[in-house]
Amino acid sequence: MKLNASKIKKIVQTLKKRYPVVKTKLEHKTPFQLLIATIMSAQCTDNQVNKVSKKLFKKYPDPDSLSRAPLDSIKQIVYSTGFYNNKAKNIKACALEVLNKHYGIVPEDMDRLVKLPGVGRKTANVVLSAAFGHQTIVVDTHVLRISNRLGLTEKKDPVKVEYELMKLIPEISWSDISLQFIYFGREICNAKKPLCRDCPLLKVCMFKKGSF
Repeated sequence: MKLNASKIKKIVQTLKKRYPVVKTKLEHKTPFQLLIATIMSAQCTDNQVNKVSKKLFKKYPDPDSLSRAPLDSIKQIVYSTGFYNNKAKNIKACALEVLNKHYGIVPEDMDRLVKLPGVGRKTANVVLSAAFGHQTIVVDTHVLRISNRLGLTEKKDPVKVEYELMKLIPEISWSDISLQFIYFGREICNAKKPLCRDCPLLKVCMFKKGSF
């Protein structure tokens, strides 16, 4: 199907109806805690991150305490999230930079966020959206897969996909559509066995395969 305004409207409205209220699954009390939780979420499930976050933030709840935490202590706590050596180093360095360069306050703009250790555009977009209420598009594996299957993009690079989706999707729906794609990817549009027969977007999908 040709990519046009009616197809975009169909996708946005269908996902809005299916998932009317969406928010990040990462548990946090402050923008800083969300920032650290998002760093930990790379190659790890939200549920596991939440279990680890509870332990980490009970002991080190803010930039000051986390920046002073022994590296080995952080490694021990975040071990189960995978890639714990790099994550622990980035977490400690990020806390130190937030404390020293930003007076303990997480910056509210992309340019300064991506300069923090361990923070790329995906992490920055999560924080800007969930902590500060900005409209952003977060491109994770679900968003990348589904936007390709729906024919919204042919790009594979997350940053290029982000910019393409920003042109196609109305800005008011950016943050919601990112999370709706994630919810949809977990429920219906699985990577290996998409449930196409149950898919409300089948008629506008370019993939049209799955469990029939």
